Amino acid sequence: MKNWLFRTPPAGGPVCLPASWAEELSISPLLLEVLWRRGFSHKQAINAFLDARLDSLTPPHRWPQMPEAAQLLADELLAGKKLAVWGDYDVDGITASTLVLDVLESHGIEALWHIPDRRTEGYGLNVKQIDALAAQGCRILLTVDCGIADVDAVNHARRIGMTVVVSDHHLPQDDLPPAHALCNPRMCPEESLPCPHLAGVGVAFYLMGAVNAALAPHTGKKHRMDKCLDLVALGTLADIMPLTSENRILVRGGLGHLADASRPGIAALKVASGMDAKTRLTSGQVSFQLVPRINAAGRIGDGGLALRLLRQKDFSSALPLAQQLDQLNTERKQAENTIHSEARAQVLDMLSREPRASLVLYGQDWHPGIVGIVASRIVEEFYRPTIILCQDQGSLKGSGRSVREFDLHAGLCQTASSLSGFGGHRLAAGVRLPLENLARFRTEFENFVAQQLGTNPLSPSLTLECQLDFAQASNQSFLKELEMLQPFGPGNAEPVFASPPLLVKERSPLGRGGEHVRLRLQDEQSGLILTAKAWRMAQTLTASMIGKRIRVAYTPRLDTYNGITSVDVGIKDWQPAS
Repeated sequence: MKNWLFRTPPAGGPVCLPASWAEELSISPLLLEVLWRRGFSHKQAINAFLDARLDSLTPPHRWPQMPEAAQLLADELLAGKKLAVWGDYDVDGITASTLVLDVLESHGIEALWHIPDRRTEGYGLNVKQIDALAAQGCRILLTVDCGIADVDAVNHARRIGMTVVVSDHHLPQDDLPPAHALCNPRMCPEESLPCPHLAGVGVAFYLMGAVNAALAPHTGKKHRMDKCLDLVALGTLADIMPLTSENRILVRGGLGHLADASRPGIAALKVASGMDAKTRLTSGQVSFQLVPRINAAGRIGDGGLALRLLRQKDFSSALPLAQQLDQLNTERKQAENTIHSEARAQVLDMLSREPRASLVLYGQDWHPGIVGIVASRIVEEFYRPTIILCQDQGSLKGSGRSVREFDLHAGLCQTASSLSGFGGHRLAAGVRLPLENLARFRTEFENFVAQQLGTNPLSPSLTLECQLDFAQASNQSFLKELEMLQPFGPGNAEPVFASPPLLVKERSPLGRGGEHVRLRLQDEQSGLILTAKAWRMAQTLTASMIGKRIRVAYTPRLDTYNGITSVDVGIKDWQPAS
């Protein structure tokens, strides 16, 4: 069970919002209260949030770094130099690379591209492939979603005569690469940015928007940048960026394009995933259906396969590639389950011997493309900063995931002397270290985490909006209003409410293995009974709960099946009713 924390409006704000605002904004007083608890204190801000209009996006020329980098790229392209885009092998890097190629193609410019192989090249730039691109005529090197840590490789590219532009969104180190231009919001003061938390594809979107405008007077053509929003939504959701300000607008617009599936590769991927090509997806469905299949290419196969899929011009040529990705994703899930089982056994053994604030796990043959997913699952169950390592090219390579109370990147900075290299964010990072440093790193990392968090295990917290009874949860007008808050994700979580005491009327298993539960719950105040689903809670919500009273933290949604709309309750947590 989790700690239930009710949202409270930011200190210093109004004690409540004027009731008249609800009518003026055409929303219910209850939705107005939800927005107030989320920190909205100005009517104009609420209106802008609910509208999320594309025409309110900040123009590229008003972003720091963008105009200069874009003009440099445009000048070099107009001089006839060939460009190569180098992207990371994850969804963010692949979508950013595709976006660059799409924009240049609209202007009649053919470009090279390179997505590194995770096993043989690893993350970031390398000299061997830079030389290979140079041999193909590349004179402009543009990085997307990578490059900010590649000082030596950028130096080499410059020495052999390339113009280098680095666009990235990862935290920069003290030593910056000597590129001709750098585009990275993380290098700028937050107050100077419309949105400090762009994904790599978001940075590429604004950069190429400026390039698009600079090329247009010379080529007589212009790319429709809204056609890129499906790519921006995919990369932003895959990289779990906060869905606030510009990101919210970009993803909301992108979800519409993903629904249209005008890009043949997206239509094929939806069909290969078992959906209709025109199915409208929520941000969660994109994250759990499309993103893993695109990621599977870079994790256990060839990341270039996913890029080729997104660049296909017709459905018939895209479908076989989408089916390959679907098969790779199946293989990825099988490998993930094996690694997770072995990693979990390590955790239980470690915790049985001594309390630990962190978990550093190692399996010699674990796949480096999968350990990050397993780290997320370990954190979800054991709620400790976790780093999972495996052997890779003569050293150890790994991925880390953290809890909300601990800055993982800061922790790695404190243990840098044990590492060959690292990079990432507050909640996720990648590391590399010599095999002989494993014990030392594990000790240093544990000591720092324990110093920050203590050795007593933390409990995850669940943020709730307010109490909501079943009479309100059954109000379909209110549930449609909640959909106006989409897309949901970090920084804009799907609303979770606390129920009053509920009587458990019925209980039945759900899922092939019976690990999930379906409940019939009655709000005795109103007499209303709703069906609720609790995922992975069969061991705690047992048959003995029938006839007992509980409170649930839940999300109510509208569910339409065969033309009939009903209320579906998703249980996030529960506790006995006092």
